[in-house]
Amino acid sequence: MSSEAETPKEQRGSQSQVKTRLLLTLWDLGEGKPIKKSELTAKVKQSREDYNELEKEGAIATAVEKRVTLVTLTDKGLQMLAQELKNPDMKFGGIQVGSRVANALLKWIRQMDGGVSAPVGEGKPMVPAIASYEEFEPVALQVYDRLNRDYNLDDLVPIYRIRREIGERVSREMFNKWLMEMQAKDILQLMAGEVPDITPDKRQDSLVIPGGGLRYYAKRLS
Repeated sequence: MSSEAETPKEQRGSQSQVKTRLLLTLWDLGEGKPIKKSELTAKVKQSREDYNELEKEGAIATAVEKRVTLVTLTDKGLQMLAQELKNPDMKFGGIQVGSRVANALLKWIRQMDGGVSAPVGEGKPMVPAIASYEEFEPVALQVYDRLNRDYNLDDLVPIYRIRREIGERVSREMFNKWLMEMQAKDILQLMAGEVPDITPDKRQDSLVIPGGGLRYYAKRLS
């Protein structure tokens, strides 16, 4: 197998192309689980600089177990991959795209962009990651309206239920940030109040306002 040094840059493509292929391959191989770094490097000819940049950006995470380096695609990495593949300027040029990359793209289209759910993990469907506030707002409102309607919640929808419905499509950090942004825009009001059946996990999946304590409910204002 040829080494990275033996692979001319023009054959590898641009740095953006290489990083996108790396993230796509990691998503394809790992399916949400850590994989050996050696498996990834055997599939994608990336430089140490590409790899280090992705790790610094939080797109990938590494851990060492029993002297084996494991690599995981993070929520941010999934969002970055979605953005790059949707970018109209993104092209796989400079190298011949083999069947492995083509099949990974087909899998992405079917599971993420094509609206066709495929079972992964414990039978859970893969759904598109939410990569921006503009994508988050309509999804959050749709979930709010459905929960409010189906469970007769009288316009007070528990935040933990919204978080769990959206699930892994968005990281906890971005969910918190974007929900507070919806309050700042007077779309939702985040409220405290009594929660009769509160449990530690429900409290954790609610929302902490900086300097303002816990918020358990969301009320739609517009």
